[in-house]
Amino acid sequence: MRPLPRSWFAESALELAPKLLGKIVKKGSATGVIVETEAYGTDPASHAYRITPRSRAMRDTYGRWYVYFTYGMHWCANVTCDKDGIGAVLIRAVEPIGGIALMKRRRGTSIVKNLCSGPAKFCEAFGVTGNDNGAAVAGAFAIYDAPDIPREDIGVSSRIGITSATELPWRFYIRGNPFVSR
Repeated sequence: MRPLPRSWFAESALELAPKLLGKIVKKGSATGVIVETEAYGTDPASHAYRITPRSRAMRDTYGRWYVYFTYGMHWCANVTCDKDGIGAVLIRAVEPIGGIALMKRRRGTSIVKNLCSGPAKFCEAFGVTGNDNGAAVAGAFAIYDAPDIPREDIGVSSRIGITSATELPWRFYIRGNPFVSR
């Protein structure tokens, strides 16, 4: 597998989010296929709607992990992007392909379908925490190249779990994949 270079993440969130589908994410022995993403830029649902110390990474970096704690209980992982602007892509769901026994222990479930079928589940299964925030998408926590998903196999909808900018069709997923969040 070939890790994606930093330059691959220079595009806008809307261009990058569907391109991430089918790519391989790996952290330690946990490995999976990205099956669902959401794009965020400067829209009202984005942390970068107002730049704060927490969201500064969405403006100042690309090709880095933006990991934040939400609802006082869950980690969420985004890839920063848009070299000349502001953006990040949330990794919403992953199909596990390696390190499954470890993921089951971390998640406390034996049901493979429930390991990474949501952004918080992905982070827990892969052991993603605030310590990963700001790290380059490289090395021990990287995204690897894989064949592109054909456009006709990519579904598009509004984003999930937000209250602002709900009309924007910025959620992308692999149609028919059982690991996509519900």
